[in-house]
Amino acid sequence: MQIFLSHPQSWRKPPPRADAEELRRATTDVYVHAPYLINVCSPKSNIRYGSRKILQQTCDASAAVGAAAVIVHAGFAEDGIEAGVGRWPRTLEMLETTVPVLIENTAGGTNAVARRFDALARLWEAIAEGSSEVTIGFCFDTCHAHSAGEDLGDAVDRVLAIVGKIDLLHVNDSRDPAGSGRDRHANLGTGQIELDALRQMIRAADAPVVCETPGGRDEMRADLEFVRRTLAGEE
Repeated sequence: MQIFLSHPQSWRKPPPRADAEELRRATTDVYVHAPYLINVCSPKSNIRYGSRKILQQTCDASAAVGAAAVIVHAGFAEDGIEAGVGRWPRTLEMLETTVPVLIENTAGGTNAVARRFDALARLWEAIAEGSSEVTIGFCFDTCHAHSAGEDLGDAVDRVLAIVGKIDLLHVNDSRDPAGSGRDRHANLGTGQIELDALRQMIRAADAPVVCETPGGRDEMRADLEFVRRTLAGEE
C-alpha cells in the first residue's frame, strides 16, 4: 500500500504517526509518496533547498514507519533538462537515509527530467556517475507514460533498458488522450489507455503494484481485482 505522511501540497515536516508501530508490523509493504511540491531540479535556490529539506524529512519519517521506499517525482528545470539532471546527484549526495528512494516518471511539464524516456536515460546516467550511498530505484506510472506520449506497447522494455529494474508500478488509467501532458488518473478500463496495454505493462514490469485511482471501495476493489487477474493470467 502507499500513503502520504504529510499533506501532498505542503512544505511542512511530516508529524509523528500514532500508528507507526502498526505500520512497521504490517504484513504488506508500505510505500510513502513524497509531497508533490518537491522539485530538486529547480534553478531557484529556495525551491531546491526547500525540496531537499522536505525530502530528507520525508525519508526520516518513512524510516520511522518501516517504509519499503519513498517515491518522489523527478522534477523539472526552467533552465533546461541538462541543468535539471545535473542537480540530482548533489541532492542525493546530501541525502542521508537507509530507506530506498524511487524516482517516478512524470506526465508533463516543460523541461521535465523524467517525462520522456530519453531524458530519463540522461538522468539515470548522471545518478550512476554520482557518489551517493542512497539506494535509488525507479517507479513507473502507466498514466504518466501515456500522458507523456510514449508508446505503451514496448514502454516497459524501453524503461528496463534504462533503469535495469522497475521497483514499483503505479497502474493507472488516464482520463486524457495520449501526449496530453495531463496527470488525471482514471479507474482501469474507464479511461484512454487500452486494456491490453495495461495488461502488458503489469506483466512485463514484474514489480509490486499500487493503484492510484479515484472512487470509493468498490472502484478500488475492481481495479485491484483486474491487476490480480492479469498477474494470474486470467485476463
